Amino acid sequence: MAIALTVNGSARNVDVPDTTTLLEVLRNHLGLMGTRYGCGLEQCGACMVLVDGQPTYACTREAGTLAGRTVTTIESLGTPEKPHPLQQAFLDEQAGQCGYCLSGIIMSAKALLDRTPAPTRAEIVTALDKHLCRCGAHQRIIRAVERAGRAA
Repeated sequence: MAIALTVNGSARNVDVPDTTTLLEVLRNHLGLMGTRYGCGLEQCGACMVLVDGQPTYACTREAGTLAGRTVTTIESLGTPEKPHPLQQAFLDEQAGQCGYCLSGIIMSAKALLDRTPAPTRAEIVTALDKHLCRCGAHQRIIRAVERAGRAA
């Protein structure tokens, strides 16, 4: 079935079964590799993207529910030459260690900063609670989101 949606600002049509996951659509059909597969059970947040501005697990979200919706992935934020302010804050704070979880964390942080430009530490912790980082970079990640909020 053809599903029409907007991905990173571009109208896209994907011909997949309704039950195909958004993660599979992004990676296997659209070539967007920034969204990661972690657990497949909504337990780690590595697959987090924004659907209509809201953090959404791509590993379980079925493509059939996305017709007419807007999907935003990490690829839309910045470039190596000109990182998004949130990405720059992560670089400045050295908030990534292995980096596997960061695309999902950054997308949840973007949603938070879009609705609350100067969040409190407690708001940041709550917004990122769905994410698992096994490297132990949590304090640096929180500082990076605080920094990005101050920069806005």
